[in-house]
Amino acid sequence: MAAATLRSVLRRSNLLPLFETRRLRDLLFFSSSVDAAAAVGGTMSPDPHFMVEYLENSCGFSPSEAAKFSKPLAHLRSTEKPDAVLNFMRSQGIDGAGIRKVISSRPKFLCYNVETNLAPKFQFLLDLGLSKSDIVYAIQNNNAILSLNIHRSFVPKLEMWERLMGSREHVLSCFKKTTWFFSHSVEKRIHPNLKFLTDECGIPEERVSMIVKSYPHFIAQKPESLRALIARADELGIPRHSQSFIWLLRSLHRASKTTVEANGELLRSFGWSEAEFLSAVKQSPNLLSLSPESLRRKMEFLINEVGYVPSFIADHCHLLQYSLEKRIIPRFRVLEMLKTKGLWTERGKFVSVKGNEPFYLVSEEDEKGLAVLHQPPALATEVQSSERIIPFVSYGSNVVLEFVRSSPTEMILDLRNFWILCKLILNGGLNGIG
Repeated sequence: MAAATLRSVLRRSNLLPLFETRRLRDLLFFSSSVDAAAAVGGTMSPDPHFMVEYLENSCGFSPSEAAKFSKPLAHLRSTEKPDAVLNFMRSQGIDGAGIRKVISSRPKFLCYNVETNLAPKFQFLLDLGLSKSDIVYAIQNNNAILSLNIHRSFVPKLEMWERLMGSREHVLSCFKKTTWFFSHSVEKRIHPNLKFLTDECGIPEERVSMIVKSYPHFIAQKPESLRALIARADELGIPRHSQSFIWLLRSLHRASKTTVEANGELLRSFGWSEAEFLSAVKQSPNLLSLSPESLRRKMEFLINEVGYVPSFIADHCHLLQYSLEKRIIPRFRVLEMLKTKGLWTERGKFVSVKGNEPFYLVSEEDEKGLAVLHQPPALATEVQSSERIIPFVSYGSNVVLEFVRSSPTEMILDLRNFWILCKLILNGGLNGIG
């Protein structure tokens, strides 16, 4: 009523144009918002900068931070919406630090309507199968999610990612780890990139899906960046129809041009020819994304300690992808110890040691004081027998051990923990091994 009376007076006095200025509009807005806030019981303030104090007291911002983040909120004259937003966030499990992180990146979240905006989005994510803690983690690390429209953004993106990854479970698994997941535009990035790879480059969509499942960033990059990536891959001479081409693209996307060039120069400095380098890249594209320092240390160890020549390493370049400290060195040391015991023949090759082959360790010693080894599944039943037996067992068709058993305790040891075997050989059993 007060606002209508003021407008009528101004019109009769020909002062309405002046009334339309920003300051007087704010006065009118304040008048009507005070009435509305009073009706619902919200906190009101005649001070246009009252949000500074509010952000300090309600969110825990410092005075300087509150002054900065209050600027987009200068139009507010009531704490009704901010109160509702903060209460809702707290009810969902977002703590004080999380709230400050969200609000500092986009203060206007405090102006959102909880019932029509925030609550439906949280419910949508819950209905997908995410837990409250998953949602909180995602929002704290990528609060742009709160700006997305459910039907225009969330649903189309969800459908596209499901198509590429094969299942909603896989999509949600990636979403939990990669919070930017629903941020990139389907129309501006994902669709154009997929069309370019399949139609222009001739790469089957199934092959693209293989890389997207393990590295979703790849398909979400800018289209111009993807085209530049294709050009870099073409320079290496690997055909686009080759199965390794898509993995080469992933490696190039993960590594800078400087790193790729440094790795090429490093390997050539060890004596690799251009043909050997390109052949190795085709076999193991991930070589290009390794740290040059890590690559140098692996080459030096394999040449100086193991005794391989550079050309042999080029033919077995998968060795360079293994961890030097956790995999290459421990296994080599163990095989050296087996050799000193007369259990590793000259015919054996270090390169033949498989990384994904589980085997059994039996807590019994043979005549030579070594823990007994045998491979499943062929000997598993035989070893469980209580009879005195002397089976022939091997590891990689190279290590030959004979043992006598009585009542062994068995455990499966993944070769990634091959260093345990080293201790077993040195200690003569499982004693002292946790």
